Amino acid sequence: MKLKFKIQQYQTDAVENVVRVFDGQPNLGLLEYKIDHGKVYVEQGGKRVEVKELEYDEEDTGYKNGDIVLDEETLLKNIHHIQTESNIHLSSDVVKKLGHCQLDVEMETGTGKTYVYIKTLFELNKRYGWTKFIVVVPSVAIREGVKKSFDITADHFMETYGKKARYFIYNSDSLGDIDTFSQSADISVMIINTQAFNTMKEGAKNKAARIINSERDEFGSRKPIAVLAANNPIIILDEPQKMGGAATQTALKAFNPLFTLNYSATHKEHHNTVYVLDALDAYNQKIVKKIEVVG
Repeated sequence: MKLKFKIQQYQTDAVENVVRVFDGQPNLGLLEYKIDHGKVYVEQGGKRVEVKELEYDEEDTGYKNGDIVLDEETLLKNIHHIQTESNIHLSSDVVKKLGHCQLDVEMETGTGKTYVYIKTLFELNKRYGWTKFIVVVPSVAIREGVKKSFDITADHFMETYGKKARYFIYNSDSLGDIDTFSQSADISVMIINTQAFNTMKEGAKNKAARIINSERDEFGSRKPIAVLAANNPIIILDEPQKMGGAATQTALKAFNPLFTLNYSATHKEHHNTVYVLDALDAYNQKIVKKIEVVG
């Protein structure tokens, strides 16, 4: 059975408000860089010796997101234009703690925010050529749900955009997926939960976080996080209010994000808000059936 998706105007508006923040940004296409394949060591005379001048069968060309050429003044002007149209309080400045800007999209639960940010990444690729995205979620359960959303919308977005995204769940036992992510010229999406990279989340027992942040012999003595950072990815935070701790925010910086998109119904911290669909709006537009007020 093939699912059919109805285009909802409020979802289209949410996508447009994000994409229009970068009005004036040229489509730079794919930016190439040389992949660091790392180092290989062998044992010689009881010592660990690096093998020099290795030739690799695989390509050494990687593709990363092109930088944003708009200055901060232009970005803020674009943000103010969107906020004025949408009756949103004007930002005093561009928040740049995680990349060139941090854009907040507030959508009530059940209104399709996962669909919205998947469509947004396709639209960002279409207009500006960006191809590298990392979706960060606060739990394994949400991670699996996001993966399922990519599965069921693949054909739908193929019909709209004429292409499919390459997506995968980060697995510390399959670090080769990161090289594939870096070398692919297609839209590439990595889905990861915070426990997999936040070393402070579970202390010394957090094996997965240690792996992504440390040099691995099986990964050419490279740090997986450094290979990902070379792609200058766009970070999408699903439920960012659950990732507000100082340790998590510090860990996110290591991804070297181009910019960050925050999607939630209940933002704990506000950055540059560009779209709001709160509970009352959702009810008035008959998107949700009822709302409850807890007294």
